[in-house]
Amino acid sequence: MRATYGQAPPMRSRILLVDDETEILVALTDLLEDEFDILSSTDPMEALDILRTAPDVTVIVSDQRMPGLTGDKFLLQAREISDAHGILLTGYADLAAVVAALNQGRIRFYAHKPWESDALRAMVREVASHCRLERALLTERALLHGLMETLPLGLVFTDAAGRTIRHNIGAGQVLSEVAGVLEQSLYPQLRQDEIEAMRARTREHGHDEHLLMYEQGGAARWHEFTRSTLPWPRRPNGDVVPVEERWQVSVDRDVTDRLTMEAQLRQDDKMRALGTLAGGIAHDFNNLLTAILGSLELLNDMAPPQDPMAAKLLDNASASARRGTVLTRRLLEFGRPKPVVLQPVMLGPLIHGMHDLLLQSLSRRADRAGQPLGRCTLDMQGVASDAAMPPVQSDPGQLEMALLNLCINARDAMPEGGCVSISTHVEPATSDGPAHVVVTVADQGCGMSPETAARIFEPFFTTKGIGSGTGLGLSTIYGFLRRCDGDVRVRSAPGEGTQMSLWLPVCSAPCAGDVADDDANTVPLASCRVLVVDDEDAVRLVTEQFLRHDGHDVTGVDSGTAALALIEADRGFDLVVLDLMMPGMSGRECGEAIAARRPDLPILYVSGYADPGNLPEGAFVLGKPFTPQTLRRALVDAMGAPARSMVSS
Repeated sequence: MRATYGQAPPMRSRILLVDDETEILVALTDLLEDEFDILSSTDPMEALDILRTAPDVTVIVSDQRMPGLTGDKFLLQAREISDAHGILLTGYADLAAVVAALNQGRIRFYAHKPWESDALRAMVREVASHCRLERALLTERALLHGLMETLPLGLVFTDAAGRTIRHNIGAGQVLSEVAGVLEQSLYPQLRQDEIEAMRARTREHGHDEHLLMYEQGGAARWHEFTRSTLPWPRRPNGDVVPVEERWQVSVDRDVTDRLTMEAQLRQDDKMRALGTLAGGIAHDFNNLLTAILGSLELLNDMAPPQDPMAAKLLDNASASARRGTVLTRRLLEFGRPKPVVLQPVMLGPLIHGMHDLLLQSLSRRADRAGQPLGRCTLDMQGVASDAAMPPVQSDPGQLEMALLNLCINARDAMPEGGCVSISTHVEPATSDGPAHVVVTVADQGCGMSPETAARIFEPFFTTKGIGSGTGLGLSTIYGFLRRCDGDVRVRSAPGEGTQMSLWLPVCSAPCAGDVADDDANTVPLASCRVLVVDDEDAVRLVTEQFLRHDGHDVTGVDSGTAALALIEADRGFDLVVLDLMMPGMSGRECGEAIAARRPDLPILYVSGYADPGNLPEGAFVLGKPFTPQTLRRALVDAMGAPARSMVSS
């Protein structure tokens, strides 16, 4: 008897019983064989093979505790090759596995051993009925006209010979019920053998996914074809026909935008990974720079060179190490995104200090195909002197990153080479706002249309090819400038290059350079007993010598464990200088343990890579590398100033 429309055909359901105990299989078979066709196995792997050859299995009744493969994991693998529903039997209180299997849809019900016969039989009956109904409804749902009329995809149902049954392909034709049209005729832009190849792979594997590019509306578009065989048509007795006779459904998706977004996100992930790597390198390098700079300064104090050349070489080494601190700080800004910290900044020294870095960013040798590209030069003659420019209110680290991004964009706009120029000028205050210093980065590149220029600050918008940019650089710059109460403006036209201008509000407060003078003039504390804790011997030695030079009584140890031992021995320390990142017991853990024993004992943390989330509240932090002056200032703050966090970079 044929099934009525929308109802499952009356038939005996085939179920698969899996249990490593033969006696259990016999008992289950005796219970269920009157109503169901039974397949059984004591081996989960063999049961998977049975499922591959018996696609009409509707219910899998599996034991949970089996050697080699537990029931929940077996049912997970079974779901990959069969749509049969699972029932999990367990003789143990293995509730976690049962709950996970239920939540992930691998099973419909579970029952404990020993089972109640009528309840288990009713459970299997319900699950089998549900599975049959789902299979019957899949075809009906797929063919619903409303779905096909609203689906933003190309959907084609074909019979085994490739003749269309239903499709929504073609201009002005939302839904076609005309049978007999070959599927190849729906895609004239594709080679005919490409469609047939997809059909053949689907017959062989039951599923196929293929990515093709073809012209659409005068532009190249990427389309993803996903194709599957359908469990239809069926024999009059309800059996599914062999795979080579089954219908196929093809879904055509335009994935051009998705591929572009995925490429942008992959690029963003790579940049995040590079940032993490840069942060780790900067931490280790800051330890080296602390030892180098400190040793050079101590050596100069202990035995000033008499030979002028020796003095010059010593100054050269110190200057080079200080340049290393600037480069390391830029690595940290790249690897450690942080909130904008506004402070007075002198633009002249900041921009000229970036000269070597900007030159390096402009250098290029070849494109991705290995073809040589034009040479880019840098012109900074338009950067006004300090006397001509007041300080601006900004974050120096993020401002440097913004300028670097603009120069890289300018370079990429000039594949044939050209000059990138940086200039500054002061815009006077108006009735609508304060005075601004304007920094302009200009290129001689291809320029942009008004439509493109209007979108460049949108997140993920980029004019570069897939994989060549994230589309986040200019949107990040825009967000940074807005947080500074500034602005970014663009002037561009096709063939006339681009000018990007950063408008930064003028600040009347003292510039950041004045802090260095305060550090130099800080009066050292009276003699204190200081405990220095740092796992780096070279850094600990320099720190100890700086402190001894100021007259302090210093004890140094290389671990938090050793520090706690001295604290517990009540050595009478007045201050602890504690490295934040150490193996074993970290600086934070050590500091918290010290605070628990001596809550009145001040602690000054030092670190080459201080993560604010890894610091105790109200902690004093001195960044590496540090000078005797900055260390002296930090000690004064830690010993007597109101609680505030002092992070030096």
